[in-house]
Amino acid sequence: MKRFRFHALALAVLAGALVAAFGVGGAGASRQAVSGKISMIGIWTGPEQKSFQAVIDGFNKAFPDVTVSYTSAGNNTPTVLATAIQGGHPPDVAAIGQPALVRQFAQRGALKPITFARAAISRNYGPGGVTLGTVNGKLYGLFFKAANKSTVWYNVSAFKNAGVKPPKTWPELLNVAKTLLASGVPAFAIGGAEGWTLTDLFENIYLRTAGPAKYDQLADHKIKWTDPSVKNALKLMSQIFSDTRNIAGGTSGALQAGFPDSVNDVFSTPPKAAMVIEGDFVPGVATVKAKPITGYNQFPFPSIDGSPPTVVLGGDTVVMFNSSPAAQAFIRYLSSPEASTIWAKRGGFTSPNKKVPLSAYSDALTKASALALVRAKVSRFDLSDLEPAAFGATTGQGEWKIFQDFLKDPSNVDGTASALESAAAKAFKS
Repeated sequence: MKRFRFHALALAVLAGALVAAFGVGGAGASRQAVSGKISMIGIWTGPEQKSFQAVIDGFNKAFPDVTVSYTSAGNNTPTVLATAIQGGHPPDVAAIGQPALVRQFAQRGALKPITFARAAISRNYGPGGVTLGTVNGKLYGLFFKAANKSTVWYNVSAFKNAGVKPPKTWPELLNVAKTLLASGVPAFAIGGAEGWTLTDLFENIYLRTAGPAKYDQLADHKIKWTDPSVKNALKLMSQIFSDTRNIAGGTSGALQAGFPDSVNDVFSTPPKAAMVIEGDFVPGVATVKAKPITGYNQFPFPSIDGSPPTVVLGGDTVVMFNSSPAAQAFIRYLSSPEASTIWAKRGGFTSPNKKVPLSAYSDALTKASALALVRAKVSRFDLSDLEPAAFGATTGQGEWKIFQDFLKDPSNVDGTASALESAAAKAFKS
């Protein structure tokens, strides 16, 4: 398999696993006499960190003599891990959101294979679970958390007061946005302080306009970021950014807002914005109280120029840097349906584990986003997560920084494309 060519293959098997998940139960994990300490660094923070702590608590019930110390590095996880590896003190286990980073660490010999969990992963996740965690024929990662990144979340009262319904096409989205602004509520909340939210928006637009073949080529840098297909997507993206009145807090407010802030802007009463364009994990990061369906709801990312149902998929992989009986027991536990079910019941989580029952999902919206992933005609993994981390997943540089600059000046399409190409060429050479 060439560089993350699971763009199509593994997504197909993963979709099959999610189909199988509806209505299938799992067996309990056995209690073992294992002791020790496990250090872990991961990207989950805020409410997601609390949910993962609940998973750790479940592990401790089965393995009371093992202590797991989880530290959140958030968006800085790639840098924190790279520094720890270079210093010779990596954590025992880590949760990483970028497949390219998993591959990079594995090729450098920093990761330990988790072949001891292959049977459990194959049994619970299916072939796709093994494929997604394999580098050069060896299993290094557990694809623990999946995400449908092609959802738009909206405040029900804001839509009702403006007299609008969820749009199905891009022109309808722009018209709804204008109507919302006229009703007194900015249409969009944007967590621009975190550059990955901006890459997600670009990827959803690009996959629908350029198609999956070009998406794959761009991910592998087989075409340049100055390609007309990229500029076309940037022009459409600028239609969201250009009217600063229709963004909560304007451009400066968006650049200061973290992802949870953008969600709270939409979920709050009264809302500060009507919509936030992000993945199915949105409810899991909200810190304001809102009721699903009646308070907030979601719709699929709109079709562009007749594009079929399309999903950009994200996800987090658990890897092991130091092997020990305790670390191996933890990985095995995380591969069980019990571990994923704990988080699924708390919300903001889609499991690739096919033995997590439909009843585990906390609400109808989570089920709907999972079904949308399954029914998508076109699916691709998050493009920036497939890129070298220096370009696609590092705070203050590469895509994250360049798209933040584009948010500041959405008229600079050519300059943005050139900056992206320059950064990509440099990252792919290193």
